[in-house]
Amino acid sequence: MRPCWAEIRTRALEENFRFLARLAAPHAELLAIVKANAYGHSLALCAPAVVRAGAKWLGVTSVEEGIAARALCPDTRVLITSGIARGQAAAAILFQITPIAWELWQLDELEAAARAAGASPGSVPVHLEIDTGMSRQGVLPGEISAVFSRFAPGSPLRLEAAMTHLFAADEADGQITREQLACLDGVLARISAAGLFAEWLNVGASAALLAGQAQPIAELAARHGMKALLRPGLALYGVVPEFDPPFDSKPPSLAAALAALEPVLAWKSSVVGVRSVPAGATIGYNGTFVATEPMRLALVAVGYADGLDRSLGNRFHLLVRGERAPLVGRVSMDQSVLDVTEIPGVQAGDEVVLIGTQGSETISSQDHARASGTIPWEVFTRIGARVARTCV
Repeated sequence: MRPCWAEIRTRALEENFRFLARLAAPHAELLAIVKANAYGHSLALCAPAVVRAGAKWLGVTSVEEGIAARALCPDTRVLITSGIARGQAAAAILFQITPIAWELWQLDELEAAARAAGASPGSVPVHLEIDTGMSRQGVLPGEISAVFSRFAPGSPLRLEAAMTHLFAADEADGQITREQLACLDGVLARISAAGLFAEWLNVGASAALLAGQAQPIAELAARHGMKALLRPGLALYGVVPEFDPPFDSKPPSLAAALAALEPVLAWKSSVVGVRSVPAGATIGYNGTFVATEPMRLALVAVGYADGLDRSLGNRFHLLVRGERAPLVGRVSMDQSVLDVTEIPGVQAGDEVVLIGTQGSETISSQDHARASGTIPWEVFTRIGARVARTCV
């Protein structure tokens, strides 16, 4: 097998979920986000792990992901966070996957498919998404009344939850979040006035939970006779979202998370071979690095097709023999080169760490994100499918 792999610590994932569940209690329950192949960590490994830890809900992107999650976790609620695509309503109902919906055509297709399947009145749960300011998906507050008739008595559809996405929960002042919750409060009042009842208020991801928003969300839910359901994603995998600007004084929930959460994924490769080159040698495509002195170089079996950002050439480092070795030259599709001139004894077969700890040194997903101008979510999800995920 090609020596490029990711190690997944499922026990750390289970402990992270249990910690987050305690953090949310007694205010809210949790829906574990395992979309995008569990943020690149492996749905097959991670979905059963969080269910073992007590998760009753899983969040996926699509019907296809939902079917895979249902096969892994037959007794767990599965929520499609991006809704159904056209023609997928029947599959969602067949596999008992709960959709988020906001378009009238989505509700119409779900109702038609439910009736065709002989579903009884109110037997198909739907989470209605409300756009409280992100302008991405969700019914606009001024258009909410148009969906009420889809949940009329006799319809197979049941309004199980109202949902929105807090798009600035990682902003420490919380002003936008307060405005969104106020908007949502008004929409929930209109839903109640229409004679509809939703059991759950599905609001808030990792940043909201760690910023201490579970209680305000739960209080909003309680005002409308609902229960709160939060959707942690990144924190499940042991990474604390960065808040901008930083808090002047960290909320107790954030301080506790920084101390308790453990990274779930380590990404590793191996040295393929080591060579010596003279001063003046060019390294990699287009000769973007030229040796100014004799150097020892280690070829590593990882490239941008595996998910290592091409822009990191000549400006990042990986770990080998417990030391930081600079990436020199451009990152290739399948390989990279490290300067190991100052690291004695490096040889073929030595382990190389891209994300994780080796000796006393650590490289995190946040280190990758800062160096390549992105976010940890992207760092994880771009790790290629050909990188084997193994449970450790």
